[in-house]
Amino acid sequence: MQHKRLDIVDGEFVRSESGFRNWVTKDGAPGPSGEGGFPAAAGRYHLYVSYACPWAHRTLIFRVLKGLQAVISVSVVHPLMPEESWLFGDYPGATEDHVNHAHYLYENYLLADADFNALVTVPVLWDKQRQTIVNNESSEIIRMLNSAFADYSTTDTDFYPQALRDEIDAINQDIYQTINNGVYRCGFARSQQAYNRAYD
Repeated sequence: MQHKRLDIVDGEFVRSESGFRNWVTKDGAPGPSGEGGFPAAAGRYHLYVSYACPWAHRTLIFRVLKGLQAVISVSVVHPLMPEESWLFGDYPGATEDHVNHAHYLYENYLLADADFNALVTVPVLWDKQRQTIVNNESSEIIRMLNSAFADYSTTDTDFYPQALRDEIDAINQDIYQTINNGVYRCGFARSQQAYNRAYD
């Protein structure tokens, strides 16, 4: 089964919105988007990542910064993505799918939503109990790791303190548009004009 890989408009890469936007919270209450029912718990959640994806990197970094290695398990896909989707395969650092034993990551997307037919991305935060994707937006996953798992974290360091949130959000927006996503807009441009716009 083949799923959409990139959104290209007039030769320019346009990042699509992440499709799963629920939140793990300390008590399972709804987060800023999506529905509730995802309380923080040791061993309940699993990260699917690629070492080739910088968006996935930040979830792995936060997992370590917050000392959650024993709380949230991880599976790593092959760094090269064929037409079908990210796959679990024989490559240094890659692993099997430790939770659902899928061959392709899109199989887990279909477990979460049988009608799913959009871009399959990493990282994915998976709920082993409800057998579904909680969230596949890296910026939101790191916020969950920062706050929801306080009872399980080995540190009380808050990387998103209330007093600095407006400043952090403003800086993040500039960095996201010009650097983080700018690299993708250059790399995936399908015309010289689109490349020039992204480069500028």
